[in-house]
Amino acid sequence: MRRILIIFVIIAGLGAVFWWFNRPQPITVALVEVERGNVESSVANTRAGSVEACQRTRLSPISGGRIAYLGVKKGDHVKKGQVLLRLWNDDQQAQSHLAQTQVASSQKRIAEVCAMADNAEREAGRMAKLRAKGFISEGGEEKARYEAQSRRAACEASRADVVQAQARVKVTKVEQDRTVLVAPFDGIVADIVGELGEYTTPSPPGVATPPAIDLIDDTCLYIEAPMDEVDAPKIQVGQSARVSLDALPGKVLPGHVKRVAPYVVAVEKQARTVDVEVLLDNADDNKQLLVGYSADVEIVLDSHANVLRVATSTLIEGNKVLLYLPERRTLELRAVKTGITNWEYTEIIDGLKQGDRIVASLEREGVKAGARVTPETNSAASKTK
Repeated sequence: MRRILIIFVIIAGLGAVFWWFNRPQPITVALVEVERGNVESSVANTRAGSVEACQRTRLSPISGGRIAYLGVKKGDHVKKGQVLLRLWNDDQQAQSHLAQTQVASSQKRIAEVCAMADNAEREAGRMAKLRAKGFISEGGEEKARYEAQSRRAACEASRADVVQAQARVKVTKVEQDRTVLVAPFDGIVADIVGELGEYTTPSPPGVATPPAIDLIDDTCLYIEAPMDEVDAPKIQVGQSARVSLDALPGKVLPGHVKRVAPYVVAVEKQARTVDVEVLLDNADDNKQLLVGYSADVEIVLDSHANVLRVATSTLIEGNKVLLYLPERRTLELRAVKTGITNWEYTEIIDGLKQGDRIVASLEREGVKAGARVTPETNSAASKTK
């Protein structure tokens, strides 16, 4: 019995040694502390937005023709009313000169014909007096009166000829304007299609052709970004927004929502978006922008200050977290009630208190409820910002 007891003790000891060296080792985890801070609820664009001009027009002449004058180059600043491009229109200028000559001729004829009408009316008046005294016959008096009426009618016809000639001048002016491009506002010439001497033509219905001149008003810019249709009902005009651009790394420009499109754009069958326009709050920030820059927009829907919050990445599906229990050095699955949230932080309404520590390294193998853990040395005091 003594030998059996000794053998049993030896086997138990070996088993204890084996268990000791093969026991599960605590998992090293990164922890973050629950504390107070600000949390914002926001939405962001689904695809890259872009910087747009409040006024941008793509100009083409109403009629086609050969470019006879090109007064601008790409990048030029132009003033409202400045002639940008003119097509060959010598034939129309000749027609205009002819119409103006006809106006001058008709006006001179008015002076002659109307003077004769005045003289004929005076003569008819004298004839009427002589007829009253019996010096001439009734037929002579009627002849003078009809002559005066005829002369007056010729005078009025001459005046109508002047009006007609002036209308013809206006018609030729309109025809000439069809061959001229004039800047409708102050701006920058972004693009020119065509060179001096080349032929240009307007776009026929249903056929898109490049405009002759692309003009941009760079004094007023805004950012247009597509938002998911699910987020669109939450967005209202006047809400705060933050704009970031690849061209200005590290800078966030404050702005506000200017317009929410009243329709949905279906770029693809599964991608339906609503365009949102954002104006920058600081006018000086517009000086850093160029039309066409890509931009991302984050719109702030709601904001809560000095609330309990955790990093959104620490939440498990179903609004749960892994809470570290220091007295047991184990993890507990804790359900929490959340408030507003964004990609960075989530508001905690119930389930945690300030100072609790939760697991941030959820991706590590073996991290689950009940697991024995060891906090990382540099994470035990780490806090959410």
